[in-house]
Amino acid sequence: MLQLVQNETMKILRRRRFLVVTLILLILIPIFTYAQYKAVLTAQERLGTSDWRTLLQQRIVDNQNRLSSSRMPEEWRQWLSVQVKQQQYYLDHDINPDAPGGPAFARSFMDQAVALFLPMTIVVLAVDLVSAEHSEGTIKLLLTRPVRRWKVLTSKYIALLLFVSLTVVLSLVLAYLISGVVFGYAGWSMPVLTGFRAVGENLDTSGVFMLPLWKYMFMQYGLGWYVSVVVGTITLMVSVLVRSAAAGMGIMMAALISGSILTQMASTWESAKYLFVVNLSLTDYLSGSLPPIKGMTLPFSLVVLGVWGLAALIVAYAVFTKRDVVS
Repeated sequence: MLQLVQNETMKILRRRRFLVVTLILLILIPIFTYAQYKAVLTAQERLGTSDWRTLLQQRIVDNQNRLSSSRMPEEWRQWLSVQVKQQQYYLDHDINPDAPGGPAFARSFMDQAVALFLPMTIVVLAVDLVSAEHSEGTIKLLLTRPVRRWKVLTSKYIALLLFVSLTVVLSLVLAYLISGVVFGYAGWSMPVLTGFRAVGENLDTSGVFMLPLWKYMFMQYGLGWYVSVVVGTITLMVSVLVRSAAAGMGIMMAALISGSILTQMASTWESAKYLFVVNLSLTDYLSGSLPPIKGMTLPFSLVVLGVWGLAALIVAYAVFTKRDVVS
């Protein structure tokens, strides 16, 4: 098995999928860093101060003014109302939720990347694990070896898990190192509040507790890894079912993008909460953001994603081991 995993690892490296993912991160993270830096400067210039309390108070006032608009949809009103109460909680407890620093940027990067950007990079890695064997004609050579088919697919899956884990770690390292050039590298022990629970327009703070940032990020990136594994597993299934890497890429990208749209629009469609693409924003539960659909919780989303991942794995093994893949 070890030799099979090594073989699959070399195939991924030879196809330069991981190199593509690394280049994407190296290009986009500096852009995100610059965008955040400009946003901070703009806010400071507009208010004429760099005091975070003043800036946070102004954000609260701005959001309260937006809440007074009669044109705002109800679901957005609930989300913004929770945001205002959370921001006020930070202000009352004298904790800067946006303290500058490489660790803080890495935290915000994962919050924004977990639902779409990170899954898309995983799709790039996994989409041709099996389909490329057909297009390159190597599937016949692979399956003529005296190795059971389930072992072949298992080796591909283990190699995928290794590169998924490496991608998540690389995202953290690059986000920290690149943003630290601008914001500094301190802040790992900065206090972070978690345990917020949104109930309608109310914010339940009874379970709020304080963690150092490094512990919070350990949980946050752990959830990001879980999302990446599930997306990678589903992509592996698609790669087994569809022999064209381009078709598999189109299917997964369409699913992820439609999930991002559904998350914004399907608040009244309760059945949508069972779709895996609606449950990808696991880190929102840590920060206390309003869930996309009422009734969704962190354990619920973990179970839904786990069921989707397990079902995809079963389908992938069933099809790969029984279908005539040589033809």
